[in-house]
Amino acid sequence: MLGDLSERDRAILTLEAAWPRHGGMKEETIRAQLGMSPARYYQLLGRLIDTEEALDFDPLLIRRLRRLRDARGRQRTTRMRGFVG
Repeated sequence: MLGDLSERDRAILTLEAAWPRHGGMKEETIRAQLGMSPARYYQLLGRLIDTEEALDFDPLLIRRLRRLRDARGRQRTTRMRGFVG
């Protein structure tokens, strides 16, 4: 179907869900398993977490990643405001 995740998208989400939160060597795993650079991986992951298809695929992971992204954005905004004033 048109709205389904691609095999690559599912692989990205599966790797992200399975990865220990404080584990090392993630960059090497991304290259070996997915054949892409870590920068590309995070770019695609960032786009994926905003899709309904990804939310349907793994709701807990996507909600957690959205919360983390939003918290980082708030921290960044707070820091920038601190430098301005």
